[in-house]
Amino acid sequence: MDFGCHDKDSGEVECYFEIHCDTGMTCAITIQMPNPEATGCVEKFATFFSFLLVIVTFPFSLFECFKVVQEFERAVIFRLGRLRSGGVRGPGLFFVLPCVDTYRKVDLRTVSFDVPPQEVLTRDSVTVAVDAVVYYRIKEPLNAVIRVADYSASTRLLAATTLRNVLGMRDLAQLLSDREAISHMMQTNLDVATDPWGVEVERVEIKDVRLPVQLQRAMAAEAEADREARAKIIAAEGEIKASKALREASLVMIDNPTALQLRYLQSLNTISAEKNSTIIFPFPMDFLKTFLSGGGAGPSIPPPPLPI
Repeated sequence: MDFGCHDKDSGEVECYFEIHCDTGMTCAITIQMPNPEATGCVEKFATFFSFLLVIVTFPFSLFECFKVVQEFERAVIFRLGRLRSGGVRGPGLFFVLPCVDTYRKVDLRTVSFDVPPQEVLTRDSVTVAVDAVVYYRIKEPLNAVIRVADYSASTRLLAATTLRNVLGMRDLAQLLSDREAISHMMQTNLDVATDPWGVEVERVEIKDVRLPVQLQRAMAAEAEADREARAKIIAAEGEIKASKALREASLVMIDNPTALQLRYLQSLNTISAEKNSTIIFPFPMDFLKTFLSGGGAGPSIPPPPLPI
């Protein structure tokens, strides 16, 4: 058996081996492989013997040489530590050589993770605990494998740091009211930082803001006092409007005495509708005019109060 390798003008390596039989027949196999610039003789022979191993162990070697990636996955292949030309493989079937080829699968689906609660000191010196959720996906599988050791752990640590930095620039009132703006700012900062890694941050949401117990009590007392002040103002405004309405009603009753009698009857109807045991009858003031004006010796009797 004879074998050898030589370089071609096209930049490829051509490996061949010939098998001579006793009957005089000769079997020759030629294999063409890509030739990287820095590929040495050791790499060439290792690749050649890998091909030879595949041929010798055929068809059992097919179980190790052919791999499948799903529609949402991509495979990055390395041959003897060097990235193979052609970029990523998938989806579908791809071929790898045993012993010399290694590959890594990258999931392209959107991944979500919770940012642990972070103790943050706001700009107005208030300590709060804030947690968030981050959604990201891989848009460049090659960068995610080559440029960063663990893109998932790196993204998680960067999200926690970015959350503290962004919240430290806001007041407590802004933190409680402008969650959407804070989430958008955090997403922008994360996306810029993870872009060289091939990671795209799609969405960031602030989940919960936990305040100290003493601060919660102080804010509750402040809100209660504010509500009581507004209630007193509303009650005072109602008293002013009611007094104005009573003044207008008194002017109407002075011009028309019959209106006062109708008011008596209306009060009687209201009292009797509540099923009370005591019923008050209105006493007409005209009936007392004779006693009030006659004699003139006794003291004047004040008129009885009007029922309302």
